[in-house]
Amino acid sequence: MSKKLDHTAACEHLSRVDRKLARIIARSGPCRWQPETTQSIFEALLESIIYQQLNGRVAATITERVKALFPENGDRNSIRTRRGLVAAFPSPEQILAATEEHLRSAGLSRAKMLAIRDLAAKTLDGNVPTVKQAHSMSDEELIERLDTVRGIGRWTVEMLLLFRLGRPDVLPVDDYGVRKGFAKMLKLADLPKPKELMAYGERWRPHRSVASWYMWRAAEMKDLPLVRAPANKAGAAKKKRSPGSTKPSKPGKKQKAPIRRRG
Repeated sequence: MSKKLDHTAACEHLSRVDRKLARIIARSGPCRWQPETTQSIFEALLESIIYQQLNGRVAATITERVKALFPENGDRNSIRTRRGLVAAFPSPEQILAATEEHLRSAGLSRAKMLAIRDLAAKTLDGNVPTVKQAHSMSDEELIERLDTVRGIGRWTVEMLLLFRLGRPDVLPVDDYGVRKGFAKMLKLADLPKPKELMAYGERWRPHRSVASWYMWRAAEMKDLPLVRAPANKAGAAKKKRSPGSTKPSKPGKKQKAPIRRRG
């Protein structure tokens, strides 16, 4: 069952365990993350599939075009969301009844069209849980269950956990924005590997969802540049050693390159 979100307690905890994150929190202000409670699991996943690897504005346009393919839904089926009144999504039955050409005319790639049709089929056969069923499942149970749907992987389910189910302890380590914000916060030369981010994020438990929201805010901070490692210049001058100074490394012994930081 999902826990009631407490952003105040989350920010206090995160600020206490991570001074660098505390500065991001202070700059960004109160956490405004709120799940969208009016969508079904099918609708939330359909929208997520459309948004995969697309600019937000482009994805929103395609989403509206998909909805417009089914004018029979009409204004009477509009739903009220945090963004106001929006057009209803097509039902799984409508998706399966539509031809592939009709669905693709909205701007969907063939891969996404096939993924949406598979999502519709698995919703009707009970493989995709209802919201009530999802609330009784753990994060990992949902990830494993929904991973069977074409085009849906861990990241897509993590977005569902965050923005539909409001789970408080989700850290999407494969998300570009979260990785970019993390790199900016720690002044890293490169984006962190998912395992590195996961290990660091252990200190954020049980409020990793709020921490993720602040990583997205850090990624947007233009005055917080992502540090880049300086390029190696061919023929750069080598430091001279005075006689009897530092001994050279033993031949054949490799040294691990540390993660470069600034400051």
